[in-house]
Amino acid sequence: MMGSFVIPIILQLIGVVVLIAEIIIPSGGILGIITVGLMGYSLYLVFTTISIFAGMVFVIADIILFPAVLFVGIKLLAKSPATLKTSLSKTDGYSSQSDELIELMGLTGIVVTDLRPAGTAVINNRRVDVVSRGEYIDKGAGIVVLAVEGNRVVVKLAS
Repeated sequence: MMGSFVIPIILQLIGVVVLIAEIIIPSGGILGIITVGLMGYSLYLVFTTISIFAGMVFVIADIILFPAVLFVGIKLLAKSPATLKTSLSKTDGYSSQSDELIELMGLTGIVVTDLRPAGTAVINNRRVDVVSRGEYIDKGAGIVVLAVEGNRVVVKLAS
């Protein structure tokens, strides 16, 4: 009787391994289908060769086992070095705003290209991509930096 449990248990264990591989390896669901096939065949063998009671025990074990394996697999994957970081912080050296751009606040410059409303200006002897508040500013006009929003430098025509 114990020998008849060996193949279904092996199929269940292989199904768990393939399920973990599905979490790690992008397969487009192919490994998931293989997992379902392995588990289904294992349950078929238990129900047909052993007993209905043993089959129900396997079904209950699968109902408990699969969500647990998925949960643990996803948690381990999230902590693994193979995954991307979930956040970028300034302490790690990431910044969405250049410190150099903040220094341009209130400075004046000359427009190098027509601003319609985006273009290039020279501010503090440095070429900077700028944007006006929506107005057209001719090449060669004087501008003043109004705001620095992230990597966007907002300018207006100097009075």
